[in-house]
Amino acid sequence: MRAPLPPAFLTTPIAHRGYHDRATGRIENSLSAIRAAVAAGYGIEIDLQLSSDDVAMVFHDETLDRLTDQTGALNSRTAADLGRIGLTGSDDAIPTLAEVLSEIAGRVPLLIEVKDQSLRLAPTDGRLEAATIRALKGYDGPVALMSFNPHSMAIMAREAPHVPRGLTTCAFDPADWQPADAATCLRLRDIPDYDATQSSFISHEAADLTRPRVAELAAQGAAVLCWTIRSPQSEATARRIARNITFEGYAAPLST
Repeated sequence: MRAPLPPAFLTTPIAHRGYHDRATGRIENSLSAIRAAVAAGYGIEIDLQLSSDDVAMVFHDETLDRLTDQTGALNSRTAADLGRIGLTGSDDAIPTLAEVLSEIAGRVPLLIEVKDQSLRLAPTDGRLEAATIRALKGYDGPVALMSFNPHSMAIMAREAPHVPRGLTTCAFDPADWQPADAATCLRLRDIPDYDATQSSFISHEAADLTRPRVAELAAQGAAVLCWTIRSPQSEATARRIARNITFEGYAAPLST
C-alpha cells in the first residue's frame, strides 16, 4: 500500500528540526522550535532516536555531547532521564515524540525522520519503528515518515501501511557514512528501494538534485522534497526540481 503524501507537504515550507534559532534560545528539535514553527505557519521536520526503555525521543544525534551538558549515548538513558536533560542555551529539555505531537496537534504538517539505529544502514531491530507507531496511534494531523535506512521504511510499510512514508536520500559519499561500507553507499545512491518500501516521496540532498534517478522517480509520480536549504537563492535553485523544501537559517516565504 503506497499511502499518498498529504498535499500540505507540497505547499508549506518545512522547518528543519523546527524553526530553531540558537541566538534566541530555540534549539533544534526543541518544543520552543516546534512552537515557533507552528506560530509562523511552517511545516516541521524532526528526528527520532530511541531511549533505553523504548520511547521515541526527538533528538538528532546518537550522543548527547553536542546539544547538552551530558555525554554518552542517548540510547543508554531512559525517557524520564532524557526529559530532565536540558538543551544547552535554552530552557528546553529533550522531548518525546508524544510531547511534540501534543504540541503540534495537527495544525501543521509533520515530517518525521527515523534515524538509522544500525549505524550501517543495515537491517534494524524495529524497536524505534515500533515506538514511533505507538506514539502516532490516534494522531490525525498530516504526518509522514522517512529514513535514510530503507530497512526502516520497509518495517513501516508492513506495520503502519496507512502512514505516508518516503526515503531520505543523497549522494551517499562513503566518507560521510562510516561505518556503513562503500558498497552499501553505492547501492543506496541510486535509490533502489523506492518501490520495495512503497514510498510516495523522497527528501533528497539539495546539492544532488540533478541526479538522473531523481528525475526518473519524479516522472513516475514520486513527490520530490529536498534538504537543507539555507538561503533564498538556494531555495530558488532547488525549486526548479523539488516540489518543496526543508529549510533553516532564514524565513522561507509561505505560499500565497
